[in-house]
Amino acid sequence: MNEEILRAENINKYFGINHAVNDVSISFNKGEIHGLIGENGSGKSTFVSMLTGITPIDSGKFILNGKELDVKNQVEANRNGISIIVQETGTLSGLTVAENIFLGNEDRFVKHGIKNTNAMNREAQSLLDKYGLNRINASSVIDHYNFEDRKLIEIVKATYFNPKILVVDETTTALSQSGREELYKQVKHVKKNGNTVIFISHDLTEVLKLTDRVTILRDGVLVETVKSNEVSEDDLKKLMVGRELNGKYYRTDYGEPISKDVVLAVKNVSVPNEIKNISFELHKGEILGIGGLSECGMHEVGKAVFGASFDRTGEVVLEDGTQIDSIPTAIKHSIGYVSKDRDNESLVVNDSIRDNICLPSMDKLGKNHIILNKNLSKFSNKYTKLVSVKMNNINQFVSDLSGGNKQKVALARWIGRDSNILVLDSPTRGIDVKVKADIYALMNKMKEQGKSVILISEEILELLGMCDRILAMKDGALSGEFMRDPSLTEEDFIAKMV
Repeated sequence: MNEEILRAENINKYFGINHAVNDVSISFNKGEIHGLIGENGSGKSTFVSMLTGITPIDSGKFILNGKELDVKNQVEANRNGISIIVQETGTLSGLTVAENIFLGNEDRFVKHGIKNTNAMNREAQSLLDKYGLNRINASSVIDHYNFEDRKLIEIVKATYFNPKILVVDETTTALSQSGREELYKQVKHVKKNGNTVIFISHDLTEVLKLTDRVTILRDGVLVETVKSNEVSEDDLKKLMVGRELNGKYYRTDYGEPISKDVVLAVKNVSVPNEIKNISFELHKGEILGIGGLSECGMHEVGKAVFGASFDRTGEVVLEDGTQIDSIPTAIKHSIGYVSKDRDNESLVVNDSIRDNICLPSMDKLGKNHIILNKNLSKFSNKYTKLVSVKMNNINQFVSDLSGGNKQKVALARWIGRDSNILVLDSPTRGIDVKVKADIYALMNKMKEQGKSVILISEEILELLGMCDRILAMKDGALSGEFMRDPSLTEEDFIAKMV
């Protein structure tokens, strides 16, 4: 018989007039991996943020091992045996790796009011080595490590103390395959110890493979809890959206010629320790894919094209001869960029939706150096409606939005700018199937308008499904090129990236 470890009773959360979590009651069992799924904005992340002390509960209660929880922050949650690996970056810049791992628990290294930093570093390094992350130095500042490494450090931080409840909120989309395998290992370890994992993911294949049960939320309301071995991906999709959903959202056209007009040329671009001697051309109306393993250098290529690599050598040149060597130059000449790390590099999360969308277009929205509030509101309302942002209003802070709606805001700002070239780095990371379809439709529309897209992705099927041409990367260099073809397979591409 399954033994309950955690129960949510009539949990409610409002953001303004938006009922983000609506009277939700769920039971979680000991020793299970329990999936929590739904469209972006369905309330998943809000629900677990209340459980882990990130967001206060408006009404209802959580009961852990028969006792009501009352946690005000993540440190208190940790002390009650609850930890979370969040969707975006969950580490603090300026602190060392060790300080991040033991954040809130530094007192274990304090004696007579003095912190033993060496002891903290030694214990953190021992943990990192135990997790197979000996390449990471516990005493180094966290900022020295990339997005994926920081997520791996978060796994250590969230699991080293053997939590009773581990929440994994859309973490796998930020990880390479090796990183995912490490996460899966730790998730299974938590289950093996008789503890519980709440696993949030939009990868339904992953959900069904990993979980024992799945709870579906829709518009903040609990729809159903099902056994994973009794449902299919299509069953879950239908429960998520309330209707049958056609999953064929990739392009179906083949054989269309690519324009000979070159709108951007990358010439012998290198960035120390990242990419070396990269050269390619982007054509008018082309969706050009770049893919490979997470550390192949493809993400740095996107930054280099946008003028965001400060130690870059080589040239990025537009068709009129303009050299793109800075972000202002890129924006001025109609290039937009959406980073993989949207919270830190694509958006100002502690500002309004309105200001985020208007920011790149301020030079167009003003007249005689005067910018009227009504013009900003009109502009942002237009483009939030165009990409269907689910929000209270345009004055809502971006930090309050779900991952998919944040991504829509990041895209809307460049659509509003009317960018002719859009660099999209992992644009469908951590978003649901419906929003994916919206983004793919947007890319197709740009293509039809003669605009050009560089799609950087670790999802091979996405590249095969959407791109006119795909460049493979390996170890910081280009390793292959493929034209759009129905016979092109994942195996063909993988052979060039590993």
